[in-house]
Amino acid sequence: MRSLLVFSIVVALPAAPALADWNVGDPHKMHFPQLPDPNGWDVKVLYPTIVLADDFQCSATGPITDIHFWASWKGDVEGFIPQLAVGIFSDIPASQSPTGYSMPGDLLWLWDNAQLGMTKRLWGEGYQGWYNPATGQAIYPDHHKIWQYNILLPPGVPPFVQEQGKTYWLGITAITVGGELGWKTSLNHWNDDAIWTPADPYFPRELRDPYLSQISLDLAFVITPEPATMGLVALGASLLLRRRRSL
Repeated sequence: MRSLLVFSIVVALPAAPALADWNVGDPHKMHFPQLPDPNGWDVKVLYPTIVLADDFQCSATGPITDIHFWASWKGDVEGFIPQLAVGIFSDIPASQSPTGYSMPGDLLWLWDNAQLGMTKRLWGEGYQGWYNPATGQAIYPDHHKIWQYNILLPPGVPPFVQEQGKTYWLGITAITVGGELGWKTSLNHWNDDAIWTPADPYFPRELRDPYLSQISLDLAFVITPEPATMGLVALGASLLLRRRRSL
């Protein structure tokens, strides 16, 4: 079984276009957007010691070409991301999992240079904590800034084609320089907990609140329609508005 164990990072140098931001109310193609908790945790992500993943259900069959996730930097000391890996995994439900809880299964798709198609913007602020699941370090409050990271696949990178109704896992890991990056938690819970694991040895662990272990943690992200689809939606809305004005 291919798993997060092969979720490695390699070097490549293609160019990538910029991607527009995602705003609340924009289209999406998952169960619902898992928005960032402005007073939640940022869970450290660092290859190869910490890979994070959360499950989602596809709401529309088609290619995944853009992904948005929310993150912060420990102590608001913003660093640089020379490499970011994003993967899509199959789902092993709790009833079939050797761990007793659901977890990522086979690696279905991987782009290990996602930073080349990534833009960012400041999303908001709040009192937020920092959590390193590998060491148990938990600091609250630690930082304030919330960043939205937007990933667009450049031409030449084959997208993953998801199927409506199926459950998948989105996994992220990164190499950072000059700062520590954390994937932000969400108040919008769906299905099972997010997980964290080292890349090697692979052993997924449920992600729980470091202060209150009975509280599950989900991660903040949204998978959206491909840009062409979003353009058609915008065009349709524009034509409808013009028609109403002409009546």
